[in-house]
Amino acid sequence: MAADTIPNGAVARSKTAMDPQSQMRVRAAWLYYIEGLTQSDVADRLGVNRIMITRLLSEARKRGEVVIRIKSKLGSLVESQIQLEKKFGLGKAIVAPFALDDGDPTRVIAAAAGEYVSGLMRNNVTIGVGWGRTLHTMLPYIEGRSLEGARVVSLLGGIAQARRFNPAEFAWQFAELFDAEGFLIPAPAIVDSAQTKHALLEHCGLDHIMGMAETCDVVLLSCGGISTMTTSYRTGHVSEAERISLTEAGTVGDVLYNFLDKDGQPVPHPVNDRCIAVSVDRLSRLSNKVLISGGVEKTEIIRAVLKSVKPNTLVTDEATAKRLLDRDE
Repeated sequence: MAADTIPNGAVARSKTAMDPQSQMRVRAAWLYYIEGLTQSDVADRLGVNRIMITRLLSEARKRGEVVIRIKSKLGSLVESQIQLEKKFGLGKAIVAPFALDDGDPTRVIAAAAGEYVSGLMRNNVTIGVGWGRTLHTMLPYIEGRSLEGARVVSLLGGIAQARRFNPAEFAWQFAELFDAEGFLIPAPAIVDSAQTKHALLEHCGLDHIMGMAETCDVVLLSCGGISTMTTSYRTGHVSEAERISLTEAGTVGDVLYNFLDKDGQPVPHPVNDRCIAVSVDRLSRLSNKVLISGGVEKTEIIRAVLKSVKPNTLVTDEATAKRLLDRDE
């Protein structure tokens, strides 16, 4: 066929295909994206410098000659993580796959958190720990190893009636994973009066132990909703009448037995005056905080903690992430 009988578009495509610059660009893209060579290796193969390869790859993207698609089912999780980081000012969000909106995501969150926390542990690290079912469930997913100079500091008092989810028990088990030194608060999480709390803090040295939180390299927190008080670890500390009263006062849940409203502020309630734990104000000043929590009943308290405590990292589940992102602040 004579050249003058070829359609104009075909001529243009033919010229582009023969263009040396286009050939170089597509070859670079093929070697880098398809064959998996490094930019330096591509430069060596094509006989140019690495800066040229960077420019060629960028140009190929702009021209639509290279289209990258993420087909993994985890793509939506990564998108949620990025959106959470932007919306709440997080340094890092980790979203575990869990699509059941009304299900219990504790185990998947614990598994994701265990892997993340394992990576935080190192020699001479000081870790402050909260408590709760999610943190306790995380223990089997943590890679334990012997560390030198590691310290674990409990951030609240103990609960005598609850064996499985006792803050002291969790702190000890966590410390044992790393042969770490443990520091506990030798008092109940909630005492009988504000006067008792004052006496314990001022005259028994408990404030000094809680002050150790300020020396922590990282703190691990969870939070709890208040819609029900059926979990065993609350038995005997917050009565049903007090739960109702807290709810009427605007409480959406608690972190370390600090009961908070929707804006993350402690509610003016007698229970808060009797809590032996690191305060929300103190927590907010710490440099590195990890919030590990999820579930329908915890969505509001997670949002509240994100506002006031301002954790650096959030570990949650897919369904909770969606609820957090769906609501306009």
